[in-house]
Amino acid sequence: MTALARRITNCILLAFAAIVLLNCGENVETSEAVDIHSFSRPDLVKVTHLDLDISVDFSKKEIAGTAALHIENISGGSELILDTRDLTIEKVVIDDQGTETTFSLGEEKPFMGQPLNIVIESGTEIVTVHYRSSPEAGAVQWLTPEQTAGKKHPFLFTQSQAILARTWVPCQDSPGVRMTYNARVKVDPELMAVMSAENPTEKTEDGVYTFRMTQPIPSYLLALAVGDIEYRSLGTTSGVYAEPSMIEKSAHEFAEVERMIEISEELYGKYLWEKYDIIVLPPSFPFGGMENPRLTFATPTIIAGDRSLTSLIAHELAHSWSGNLVTNATWNDFWLNEGFTVYFENRIMEALYGENYARMLAQLGHQDCMDEIESLGSDSKDTHLFLDLRERDPDDGMTNIAYEKGRLFLKAMEDYYGREKFDAFLRKYFEEHAFQSMTTDEFLTYLNTNLIKDDAAAKEALRIEDWVFGPALPSNSPVPRSDEFAQVEAQIEAWTTGTAASNLTTENWTTHHWLHFLRNMPKHLTNQQLSDLDKAFNLTESGNSEIQFLWYTLGIRNNYQPIQEPLEAFLKNVGRRKFIKPLYETLAETPAGLEKAREIYQTARSGYHPVTYLSVDPILGFEQ
Repeated sequence: MTALARRITNCILLAFAAIVLLNCGENVETSEAVDIHSFSRPDLVKVTHLDLDISVDFSKKEIAGTAALHIENISGGSELILDTRDLTIEKVVIDDQGTETTFSLGEEKPFMGQPLNIVIESGTEIVTVHYRSSPEAGAVQWLTPEQTAGKKHPFLFTQSQAILARTWVPCQDSPGVRMTYNARVKVDPELMAVMSAENPTEKTEDGVYTFRMTQPIPSYLLALAVGDIEYRSLGTTSGVYAEPSMIEKSAHEFAEVERMIEISEELYGKYLWEKYDIIVLPPSFPFGGMENPRLTFATPTIIAGDRSLTSLIAHELAHSWSGNLVTNATWNDFWLNEGFTVYFENRIMEALYGENYARMLAQLGHQDCMDEIESLGSDSKDTHLFLDLRERDPDDGMTNIAYEKGRLFLKAMEDYYGREKFDAFLRKYFEEHAFQSMTTDEFLTYLNTNLIKDDAAAKEALRIEDWVFGPALPSNSPVPRSDEFAQVEAQIEAWTTGTAASNLTTENWTTHHWLHFLRNMPKHLTNQQLSDLDKAFNLTESGNSEIQFLWYTLGIRNNYQPIQEPLEAFLKNVGRRKFIKPLYETLAETPAGLEKAREIYQTARSGYHPVTYLSVDPILGFEQ
């Protein structure tokens, strides 16, 4: 796409956003950073700070209280627009006098919810919304004691990304709007509450917790977890929270976090969030991790016992620069968060474990990217870095393209300019845009001004337009290649030509060797072949979730009976969408598998977060 064509496309997107807002009864003046996934108009009236005062009621599955929003009335207008979805608004008062004001909820739109239109005065500084969340709030998962590791107490966690913060807090739910916040949270005294803010390390006697986030963050980084949890320090800057039965395992697994922070600061500047803690959530958490500032939310599926899956923690830590510090302005610009972060993650892992280790991770990531391109179609607009998510849930854009194609784009620039020069550029980029939002066009302008500098030869060699606004991978894409994986491929060749699995050379293999081994197995295998692998390597009983996922996928496709019970247990006890969705898709490829999948899902669905079950429902034709 040419620069002219891109500007035309952006105009179309802005026009569409204007139509959406006009349908809400507003007169609209568009700007380049209009967010089509938010009803709010921060260019007119902007939220700058949130004071949250809420109670958590497990019996009602309800979060209730007040959200006091400090505003800047840029236009001097008479209306504040907030994003809501499935919230009950009881009343709204303005400033400190407690004067009730008029409000209305606009038309409900799929996945976006409703605008909350509040009448204000030109001098209004604080708007306080009294509200209750729904038991079906899309961000919130309420777990029974039976769904936790301890089996004694309930658990709650939120997942606000991409546009789910509005399901538990009325807010301007756009990554382009940043605010500081304070919170007071009341919970059962037997439980502890933690947030993406300054956190307690011990339970209080009365179950009341106060929080403070002094750095401005977008709404998708608002996060709350409540449960029977404990804290362990990992060093001067970091620590970990987990249920009591998981705390020691978690502290052991994350022992290298302090070193990861040191490496990150050496690469791209000071860590500006003071503390970096992690909470290990129950297994129903739908993602591998979520980079909530000061408190990364993590799945227990990365607790492998040997620290082999902690690149996920490096990824979430890297978000403290790319994403949390410099944030995509809209969800069409999602690659600015994730592509940078995967590149940064790989650099952390290289410094920690060496170049060979990082190359293995890069090659696995490249495989993921190629698989995604094949799945989406090589001409699909969803394989562009800059996305077009009009009329679509932004979750649709959270594919491996943003992550891995984004990383490869940055690696192509590193290869062209050299690591020293490219590192200096990235460090400057993070420093100059700290606590700001960034659009794709703004980044490309910055890139041209500070690195390319109108060098025609560089522009031709880098093919930036093709990377950002074109499909699939350009011809100048790096192709990671690991010598370690060449050894794995030699063992695959030996096995497929008759060598018994027990005679293969697999000593000192890491998880990544095994992932490459399983990913490159023939799709169609006999039960005798699968049994040979299983007896030699005990794959069905593996405690590593990544290995389990690939092995179960092979087993489903080839009707390997020994995996049936472990597979069912995995589907009923793990809620990570990365694993669950593809496993159900594979089961659904045959009539017998689809029947089995539906049978398992009837029981398992209630243990999944909405992010997961809303992805699986259409695969299995499930109607609640």
